[in-house]
Amino acid sequence: MYRGFTKMPHVQYIHTEASESLCGLKLEVNKYQYLLTGRVYDGKMYTGLCNFVERWDQLTLSQRKGLNYRYHLGCNCKIKSCYYLPCYVTSKNECLWTDMLSNFGYPGYQSKHYACIRQKGGYCSWYRGWAPPDKSIINATDP
Repeated sequence: MYRGFTKMPHVQYIHTEASESLCGLKLEVNKYQYLLTGRVYDGKMYTGLCNFVERWDQLTLSQRKGLNYRYHLGCNCKIKSCYYLPCYVTSKNECLWTDMLSNFGYPGYQSKHYACIRQKGGYCSWYRGWAPPDKSIINATDP
């Protein structure tokens, strides 16, 4: 578990709708490990097809590095979805997500290989991880 310990320190069950037509998930329990996102409501954890759900072994190296080292650097950044052109960011704390243009959502190349993090001057931008980011700005290492 990466986040949510304050709201839900112990997760015993994950709730989802009964069928895929209601956005319910069908997971192969005890066969695969999963990265699940969702919400906590009334003391219960909920997830579904509208949340990010991926088998752990299907995540890219960039996504695993992002979870462990990078994504938290973008907590003050907002990802703005681009569904059709033209698209623009309207503030310095936004990253423009263009996977929707060619892939009809994730998992596109951008979401598989980049992280939206704060850079110099407080601007947010996509970071691939080739060169180490400016440590004086984001205080990070490139694992």
